[in-house]
Amino acid sequence: MSLELHRRSVVADAHNDLLMAVAARPPQRWGSFFRQRWLPQLRDGGIDIQVLPVFIDDQYRPEGALRQTLRMLECAHILAEHNADDVALCLNGADIDAALAQGRIALVLALESAPGVDASVELFSTLFRLGVRVASIAHWGRTPLADGSREDATRSRLTAPGVEALREMERLGMLFDISHLGASGVAHVLELATRPLIATHSNARALRDHHRNLTDDQIRGVAATGGVVCVNFVPDFLTDDQKKVSADRIVDHIEHVVAVAGVDHVGLGSDFVREVMTDVTPPCCESLDDEDPMFDFPGLEGPAGMPLVTEALVQRGLAEDDILKILGGNMQRLMSKHMG
Repeated sequence: MSLELHRRSVVADAHNDLLMAVAARPPQRWGSFFRQRWLPQLRDGGIDIQVLPVFIDDQYRPEGALRQTLRMLECAHILAEHNADDVALCLNGADIDAALAQGRIALVLALESAPGVDASVELFSTLFRLGVRVASIAHWGRTPLADGSREDATRSRLTAPGVEALREMERLGMLFDISHLGASGVAHVLELATRPLIATHSNARALRDHHRNLTDDQIRGVAATGGVVCVNFVPDFLTDDQKKVSADRIVDHIEHVVAVAGVDHVGLGSDFVREVMTDVTPPCCESLDDEDPMFDFPGLEGPAGMPLVTEALVQRGLAEDDILKILGGNMQRLMSKHMG
């Protein structure tokens, strides 16, 4: 029953860094590498909407960040053009609806922390023209726009350019992503936001006390804007006990978000890391060994395992209509009404 339900659901994943792995190949291989390595996994996992974040490795920062951002965006356009029968880059809800009706996977471009922009907020308009529809303004550390969650001790709010960035994204129709943003920054955004927010890959702090996760007040705040909190699959953000890593633990976080914010405000943001981290060049993968518990998730190493989440939701006894919303209905609604 769960597999049949999964197949007829719209399944949306708000965060998969696969673009890093594709862009690490020579440009002439971008289309074929995606088709051979990632497209089968997305199809096996029943993914219908895939957000593709542009994450810039440390070796490109700061001087090469914008160049690598543009290179990765070009990579996304090329892989979509070379696989046009199977995927489509989407700029708005109508594009997504058309792609799904044609049996194609809807790809949506995102920026993760936007290091290529820094304080040059006018570049958000440029990147919007290139197809970007979702963006965050911080990662682990400090940016010219805001502090990431690892800097929570600073209690720093958005900088003046950070406030300008929020306003510019709202003007453009670009979804503002609070994942990775520091606690004071999240509070600041919640004070200022006039459009729905998204957390593309964040879990519940109440279940796992990690700075990357959201408190109940933050979850409620996102829901109050009409936004969606997409639950992350990274084991270290799910639990501090490796023995508890399972699809069932993902459902624990989903149910908590539902209890706090309501079923209309939760989605999935896998953050599949293992294959990407082992597939790209150093330095990001130098410290990654085969036993790293942060990334070990048997059965859910990549998108092909996504039906396991549906199975766990069914086993937990959630209503079918609620499961449809969680798997992708809520994300599709958010993007259809507020993106582009």
